[in-house]
Amino acid sequence: MAASRWQIQGHGGAGDLCSNNTQEAFEMAWSLGIIPEADVRISRDGVLVAFHDNSFRRIAQRGDAGLAHLSVAALDWEQLSTLDIGSRQDGAFKSHRIPCLKEVFASMHGRPNRRLYLDLKEAPLETLAGEVGDAGVQSQVIFATTHYPLIREWKTLLPQGKTLLWMGAQGEEADRLLESRFEELRKHDFSALTEVQIHAFLRQPVESIRRDTLDPFTPTDAFFQKAAGELKKQGILFQSLPWGGTTPEVYWKLLDLGVESFATDSPLVTLAALENYQPLHCP
Repeated sequence: MAASRWQIQGHGGAGDLCSNNTQEAFEMAWSLGIIPEADVRISRDGVLVAFHDNSFRRIAQRGDAGLAHLSVAALDWEQLSTLDIGSRQDGAFKSHRIPCLKEVFASMHGRPNRRLYLDLKEAPLETLAGEVGDAGVQSQVIFATTHYPLIREWKTLLPQGKTLLWMGAQGEEADRLLESRFEELRKHDFSALTEVQIHAFLRQPVESIRRDTLDPFTPTDAFFQKAAGELKKQGILFQSLPWGGTTPEVYWKLLDLGVESFATDSPLVTLAALENYQPLHCP
């Protein structure tokens, strides 16, 4: 499939197309023209790696009782590098392993079309910024977190770096809770922000959602529209992550509400939907 004109984040690398947080996933995402996401953690001996969970419980198999309760921070890189995490997710991904970020950055150096979201989970910010700077990939990395103070701190460490703040809320209070997050951004004049991502939690079965469906997500249509207008005035890219199912109609509805970019677990569905999108005012 040809590269997309839309900016798409591959959740965990390449979403459901590959193993989670592996070099193979990043390579697949780049081949599709989307931007993979790496979740950042640090090993016991100080090596930055890509891995999402707090423990290995989800990938531990029978006989791995000891491993299941351990975290990245409990093991040295030498131990982490031997773990076959791919086959534990799916047999098709046998021998896919946890990558260290230095190697990932090396595969990006000199290839400006290779960009990468870095979602900080548990690692020193200064250490991560130092490795990004040393690798010379500052302009290719988008630092992602749900903590706005970390965004501002990142920009002091790497002024050229791009950033994404993500947020989400469910339930009847979702609009109010997200509005309070925006109040924090306004107090700082949206400083240091390049992108904002708001999760779109489906409130009804995915197959029932159409472009004219009223408030199929939390937050509401009105909140999405207000956020889109405000972010556009600030020159900030508005991204969303649909949560609970994906169809072309889900993406078209969010685009109609003003969303400009997506994070996705289903890249092929997302790419096809966006390439076939027609704004409502078109005949």
